[in-house]
This record gives sequence, structure tokens and C-alpha cells, in this order.
Amino acid sequence: MSRPLDRLRGRLTLALGAAEIRLRLRLPRLMYALTRRPAERESPYAELVRIEADPAYRALFFAGLDAALEDRLATRTTVVAEIEAAAEQLQNLVQRSDHGRAA
Repeated sequence: MSRPLDRLRGRLTLALGAAEIRLRLRLPRLMYALTRRPAERESPYAELVRIEADPAYRALFFAGLDAALEDRLATRTTVVAEIEAAAEQLQNLVQRSDHGRAA
């Protein structure tokens, strides 16, 4: 049963390939427009140049940078507090188990 499906898939693949070739030959501009191309890469320093040249963009960039740094600091502070709380709980558990052994 899988043989007829395999043949059908093969024929369909060949037909689609032939249709693509015909479209590329007859409508090259349309096919060029429909073909995926990698995005154009900007210069590695393009954003730096924009930050230096455009005062409004510079203010927006630095505001975003400040917000990201504040979020990072808040996250680190939260993580440190959680670690300290976990360490305190662990220390309490160890002290309780030591008292149980001594008795």
C-alpha cells in the first residue's frame, strides 16, 4: 500500500520541480521576488554611529540601557536574597538534625 503513495510523492515532487523551472524561465522577476534571500547585514558599528550622531536616539538608547541595568540589579538582588533564605533554612535543618543526634 505504501508503494503507490511513494510513487505519487515522487511524481508530485518531479512535477513541482518542473513547474518551478518553467516559472523561473518564463517569469524570472516574479521568481526573484518570491525567492528568500538572507537579510542584508549592517556595519558592526552602525548602531554606535547612530548613537553618537542622533541625540534623540542616544537618549532613548541610554534610557533603555539604564532600565536593563536596573532590571539586572533587581534580579541579582532577588537571587541573592533567595540564596540567603535557602542557606538559612538549610542551616536550621542541619542544627535541628544535630540536636536530634545529641539526644
